[in-house]
Amino acid sequence: MNEATDNTGNHAPGNISRRGVLFVLSSPSGAGKTSIARRLLEVEPRTRMSVSVTTRPKRPDELEGRDYHFVSQAKFDQMVEQGGFLEHAKVFGHCYGTPRDQVEELLTEEYDVIFDIDWQGAQQLAQSVARDLVRVFVLPPSLQELESRLKRRAQDSDDVVAARMAKAVDEMSHYGEYDHVLINWALDDSVARARAILNAERTRRVRYVGLDSFVRSLTGG
Repeated sequence: MNEATDNTGNHAPGNISRRGVLFVLSSPSGAGKTSIARRLLEVEPRTRMSVSVTTRPKRPDELEGRDYHFVSQAKFDQMVEQGGFLEHAKVFGHCYGTPRDQVEELLTEEYDVIFDIDWQGAQQLAQSVARDLVRVFVLPPSLQELESRLKRRAQDSDDVVAARMAKAVDEMSHYGEYDHVLINWALDDSVARARAILNAERTRRVRYVGLDSFVRSLTGG
C-alpha cells in the first residue's frame, strides 16, 4: 500500500504508509484481556487478532484458525527449531506460540495486530520486535472478583480454577514491564481506554514509512 490509513481506515494523502502496531494485552486468566481483545476487533478498523499455535486441546466453542491453530507437540517443536515463532511459552502444561510470518505480513499491510498473551510472551516480543510493540496489562478489581469471573465462565474444573488463582499473584507482579495498565472494573470502560491507547500509538512518528519524503514535499525541501 502507498498511502497511510488514519484511525477510521481512510487514507492519508501522500506517498506514505503506516506500519502496524503489535498491541499486546496480558492479564491473569479471567481478568478480561480476551473480552477486551474481541471488542477491539469489532469496533476498530484495520485490526486483526494474532492467532497463536497451541498444543492445547480444542474446546467445544473454539474454531481452528479463528481461536488457535491446534497442532501436535512434534509439530510445535519443529516450528521452534525452524525459528517460526516470534515468541513461545509453556502455560499450564501446554505450548503456545506466535507465528512469525503471519504477523510480519499483517504489519506491512498496515494492520494492527492484537495479542492475547502472557507476560512471558510479552517479554520475548520486547526482545525481538520492540519498535512495533505496545504492551497493556489488565488487572482485575480484586482477587475475589477474579475468582468469581473464572467460575462464571465455567470452562475449567475447580482444580484448574484454583491453579489459575494461585498463579495470578505471580502474573500480576509483572505489571511494571508494561507500557499501560487497565483495571477492568467494567468492560465497556476498559474497551474505551484500550481504544484510546491504540489510536494514540497509531500516530507515533516511527510508525510511518516515507514520512520524511512526504514532509519535504510539503515544505519544498
